[in-house]
Amino acid sequence: MVKKYKSIKARHSYGKWGERFAIIFLMLKGYKILHHNYESPLGEIDIIARRKNDLCFIEVKSRQTTEEASYAISQTQLHRIKRAATAYIARQDRYVRLNHRFDAIYIRPWSLPIHLKNILET
Repeated sequence: MVKKYKSIKARHSYGKWGERFAIIFLMLKGYKILHHNYESPLGEIDIIARRKNDLCFIEVKSRQTTEEASYAISQTQLHRIKRAATAYIARQDRYVRLNHRFDAIYIRPWSLPIHLKNILET
């Protein structure tokens, strides 16, 4: 049975906790966190991180199951993330020559995060 949260506030709190957990997870894997909750008029990116020559735009989904997390990222949301990433790169000349990648991290209770790389071809 899937646990349903009682309020929007509880869901939001769980999502923010998941983002913080994802940041720790990425740092342990050697990523440098450049931005958390980056906002532009074109969209929001949960985490922008760099590891070697890869600049990663990461969407974090905190859900009860992997299946729920995978369905939580819509094509519309991916389009907004890509537009925000393009705007970010345009303002940050030093990142133009890096490889740009779109990833997702699924956070589930009592499980290690799942890090999916290249969820969207650039």
